[in-house]
Amino acid sequence: MWDSASALLPNGISMAHAAQALAAALGCGLLTGIERERNKGSGSPRALAGLRSFSLACVMGAVSMLTGESALLAVGVVFLAALGVVARARNRSEDPGVTSEIALVLTYLIGVLCVLSLPLAAAVAVGQTGILLARERLHAFANNWLRPAEVRDGILLAALALIALPLMPDRPFWGELLNPHLTTQLLTLLLTIQALAHLSRRLLDARQAVALSAIASGFVSSTATVASMGLAVREGRSNARLMAGAGLLSCVATLLQILLVALAVQPAWLRVLVLPTLAGSVVALLWGWWLVNGAPADGPGPLPAADSAAIAEGPGPVAAPDADRMFSLRGAALVAALLTGVQALVHGLGLWLGQAGELAGVLLASLVDQHAALAAVFTPAPPDSAGKALGAAMLAIVVHAFSKSATAGFTGGWRYFAWLAPGVLGHTAVCVALLAWYL
Repeated sequence: MWDSASALLPNGISMAHAAQALAAALGCGLLTGIERERNKGSGSPRALAGLRSFSLACVMGAVSMLTGESALLAVGVVFLAALGVVARARNRSEDPGVTSEIALVLTYLIGVLCVLSLPLAAAVAVGQTGILLARERLHAFANNWLRPAEVRDGILLAALALIALPLMPDRPFWGELLNPHLTTQLLTLLLTIQALAHLSRRLLDARQAVALSAIASGFVSSTATVASMGLAVREGRSNARLMAGAGLLSCVATLLQILLVALAVQPAWLRVLVLPTLAGSVVALLWGWWLVNGAPADGPGPLPAADSAAIAEGPGPVAAPDADRMFSLRGAALVAALLTGVQALVHGLGLWLGQAGELAGVLLASLVDQHAALAAVFTPAPPDSAGKALGAAMLAIVVHAFSKSATAGFTGGWRYFAWLAPGVLGHTAVCVALLAWYL
């Protein structure tokens, strides 16, 4: 008996797979077609295609792919593109647009994709329909809510992350240091932290936004977070107490990462570190939240009523000030140069003093990256056989606390330092005091 499900087409595709592809193409076409049908209008200025056209275009793409003829695929694209040109020429409205024409060609290609990957084709169809459905809100977001300075800063950050960073050589020029790729990566991180903090303050309640973004950023770099918050204070973009609380909350992530470093390089250290780091984390969390909760809610906070109304009503004139920058490129560059310079100093000291400079190197490394310094302490031996290592770890944690406090003063000024430093030194004192019990 002939089994139609297991039969193969001339190009090797089974009948069962072909049926699935055609059904998926019909569904994808209907999904986009329903949205276009509701928005194509009526009369002579109406859009090119609607429910039936999009459904048939998607099925046509799947059929073309099932035939295995590449020339037929090209003919389908050319045919739909020609239809778009004709429709555009006949449309006499003031703002005809080309969205439906582009969507029709993409729908045809989604039908082609249904033969190759059903999940991917469905995802593209849903994404396309979502973009089409959100027309008014997307236009209002670009024209009303998004500010000119934010657009420029966003383009600059995207260029740095997507163009400059991949092109930078990923090799050190002196020992393991002065790596242009890592330096650019650090600069990108600093700018990204500032941008996320700025946008989150516009979208959420100011205190909630600052707290969440600070803890998340702390898992990447607490020192960079403290520096970024300080830059916001120095430039008058935020309140000193609010940013100090955020910087202190980022220290919670730093303390928790100490446990991850120990787990990775020498798990025997966990027995010693769990209680001190968790206690220090609780102190930093409570102290940081006290600062954040008691600070005045500067900045826009949640989405203003005017912005909400603008997004609901549609495009309109841009009313936001041009000076609302997301980050300070100059300040972030100075911080990145400072951190890189300290790393170079550590390496030079190690070359000069040899083994005698190992401790000094660890302490200097803790000025920049506490986790790298502690990894160097944890790796050689477990805590039971390395009492001196525990002392070095305690000293590295203390030095890092003073370094972070100094970074706060350098970037954010005296008021920022006065709010942040007591909390940093306080949770550090709790952590070190508990570590001292094991000596």
